[in-house]
Amino acid sequence: MAREIQVTFDCADPATLAGFWAEVLGYRIQDPPPGFESWDAALEAFGIPPERRNDASALIDPDDDGPRIFFQRVPEGKTAKNRVHLDVRAAPGADGDERMAALETACERLVALGATRVERREPAPPLESGHIVMRDPEGNEFCLD
Repeated sequence: MAREIQVTFDCADPATLAGFWAEVLGYRIQDPPPGFESWDAALEAFGIPPERRNDASALIDPDDDGPRIFFQRVPEGKTAKNRVHLDVRAAPGADGDERMAALETACERLVALGATRVERREPAPPLESGHIVMRDPEGNEFCLD
């Protein structure tokens, strides 16, 4: 039996990073608990002070297929290259110039949302299809694949 997973990001600003990744992945912010119209109302009722209300945020796949993505505030900043990263499938089924053009289009959209382009890796058949290395607004590496 396969296990369900959650992908967790340590970060400085969970709300902002969650908003960025929601746009990248087509996910949505997880709804507040039943009985609350907003997260702010829920956190107020739970006695969470305003300065702690951006300690965490979560995204869910609207189709309930992908893993939950969780963002938690940590005091330390990012200090080294990620040992694990996400590959965002921006050109499934495309090859060659068509594939790289689709990746470039996706890259432009994500740069406008706050991502940083790092480098383009050209296709090297038969094993490498080409991809674009990027960083999210807090410097976490990911690839457009």
